[in-house]
Amino acid sequence: MYLCTFVLHPLKCVNRSFTYTNLRRWKSTWKTKNINKLLVANRGEIACRVMRTAKRLGIRTVAVYSEVDKNALHVSMADEAYFIGPAAASESYLRGNKLLQVAKNSKCEAIHPGYGFLSENAEFADNCQEEKVIFIGPPASAIRDMGIKSTSKQIMSTAGVPVVEGYHGQDQSNGTLKNEARRIGFPVMIKAVRGGGGKGMRIAYSEAEFEENLESARTESQKSFGDSEVLLEKFIAQPRHVEVQVFADTHGNAVHLYERDCSVQRRHQKIIEEAPAPGLSTELRRELGEAAVRAAKAVGYVGAGTVEFILDKNDHSFNFMEMNTRLQVEHPITEMVTGTDLVEWQIKIASGEKLPLSQEDIPLTGHAFEARVYAEDPLRGFLPGAGPLLHLSPPLSSVDVRIETGVREGDEVSVHYDPMIAKLVVWGRNRLEALSKLQANLIEYNIAGLETNINFLLNLARHPEFSAGNVHTNFIKDHDASLLSEVKPRETQLLQASLAIILKDKIEETAQAASRNDQYNPFVVESNFRVNQKHRRNIRLKFEDEEFLVNVKYIKQDEYSMSTDGKSWKTVQGEILNKGKTLVLNCAIDGAKTRVNFYSNDDFLAIFDQDGKVQFSLHQPSFEESGETSPQLTKRAIAPMPGVLDKLLVKPGDVVKKGDPLFILIAMKMEYVVKATKEAKVDNIFFQTGDSVPKDATIVQFME
Repeated sequence: MYLCTFVLHPLKCVNRSFTYTNLRRWKSTWKTKNINKLLVANRGEIACRVMRTAKRLGIRTVAVYSEVDKNALHVSMADEAYFIGPAAASESYLRGNKLLQVAKNSKCEAIHPGYGFLSENAEFADNCQEEKVIFIGPPASAIRDMGIKSTSKQIMSTAGVPVVEGYHGQDQSNGTLKNEARRIGFPVMIKAVRGGGGKGMRIAYSEAEFEENLESARTESQKSFGDSEVLLEKFIAQPRHVEVQVFADTHGNAVHLYERDCSVQRRHQKIIEEAPAPGLSTELRRELGEAAVRAAKAVGYVGAGTVEFILDKNDHSFNFMEMNTRLQVEHPITEMVTGTDLVEWQIKIASGEKLPLSQEDIPLTGHAFEARVYAEDPLRGFLPGAGPLLHLSPPLSSVDVRIETGVREGDEVSVHYDPMIAKLVVWGRNRLEALSKLQANLIEYNIAGLETNINFLLNLARHPEFSAGNVHTNFIKDHDASLLSEVKPRETQLLQASLAIILKDKIEETAQAASRNDQYNPFVVESNFRVNQKHRRNIRLKFEDEEFLVNVKYIKQDEYSMSTDGKSWKTVQGEILNKGKTLVLNCAIDGAKTRVNFYSNDDFLAIFDQDGKVQFSLHQPSFEESGETSPQLTKRAIAPMPGVLDKLLVKPGDVVKKGDPLFILIAMKMEYVVKATKEAKVDNIFFQTGDSVPKDATIVQFME
């Protein structure tokens, strides 16, 4: 067959372990099996995503869960669920032998690994084959070849796929790497040869900073992938990250499903993606697709894969970056523009079927965006957060709006896993229409209790350069002044929040009076109004570190006079409507009517309007000073986010200088080094390595 003869071509088999015998043996384990029961070896939104398609195909599903996921959405969706260990992924979702045992005990014919965890683990794929359990993914040999970036680039170069200039050698000595960096020319990209997601990736802009960045990349790579080997690449200043979805079957067929642009990133991780990529000619789109198919065939690929390219922003020349041997997080936008279900394709190809469509039959219709909704604080370096989702009200799903999520209101965003809450996916007949739908649905995505990146995504979707399609990987850095600017609440928002508090108090007072069978007379007294104050009230709203005082005078039922400065007064009226889980505030300020969603509890109130969310703290400040200028903060080093204390770099009695590293925190699969802000002597350390620490916990105390 074509696939077999291709991989046996003498030029294509250089340094290859994947032989005709291996391919024939591997295929034979797939051809005769039907998949009636499927273990989903993952969690969160991708586990839910796979289960939805499996159920539609009449396939029973089995979930696995760690101790913190016992009540998770993917567990409730499955037909069966099995406990696999503690919260740490290394003790649960990464235990391949345990997962295989669950699959065999529950009589599953196949395992779908999702993405992340074991999805690109060649040993796990091999073990599945040995145990006669279908691994819904490519052959282990393809995972190995593409999982090691240096090997993959050699194979791609041989296959005629353009490769960026760099060093992919075995000599990993500091001297050799520095010499190669000089040869390539600074700036250079230092990249872990294994894994992805921006881990083990650093940019050295000059020779002076090369060794420090090299050591940092090695450390993170070793921790994330168990391998500290790196490669070097010429760093392209304004590249675009364009990737092509490919699919291949066991019958020698391979196709592409067009490209996605994933250029807009933070921390080298994608945050918003679109399909197709804006501004590409038909000829360039064809060249990218053909190069991706050559790449897939060069490694004897089977199943879903993504070939990632660096595309020069100016001349549109492109080079192979890496191949992800799994389903990508952003696969839904490809589904939206091609009218396909890629998980269904995966399952059918794994069962031994041919590709559902030939290349010429795959449509490309309209435009789609995916925005990743994270629990993180963009204004503080995109630091991830964790905690309960006290209020979660997503936009309504429809034919052209998808909400891909693995959480519900009340669920916990755990420090042990990725902080992604959901993916908002929209489709339009063209890019402009799709972008308008993205903006409208971000406004309707209401989350309170945790800080999220929704306001940032809304700023990004409205940015004129993004609207024009002028995207590249430095987009956020180049436009941070407009995307990440500090904002203060507007007067309208302060008045809306105050009215919401007053009306909500009235509703609660009325309910309490009804329960006592009392006659409630709003003309006599309002909740929290004192009669001897002549129906006045002061409402304190805290936003970030600034407190706002709103003076309120009671005029008549449901009508108030309010001032934010004690001088100018506005007439405010309104009512609260209940729209499902969301409370809606109809408000008129001096006759100008507004309608916003809001959520409140005893601690905070969040207003959701056209600019996103503004959240006010309602409790009084604590006795301890807070804020960056507080003298208290200069005497201690705190955890900037909840996480696990991975390493302590100081001990009591040590004298540190400004910039010296103090401790390393692991949160949401990322490593954060906390450094001293001034010269000081360490007095005490309150946690030990391996401890879980909450946000703002004091880790290191300095002497007076």
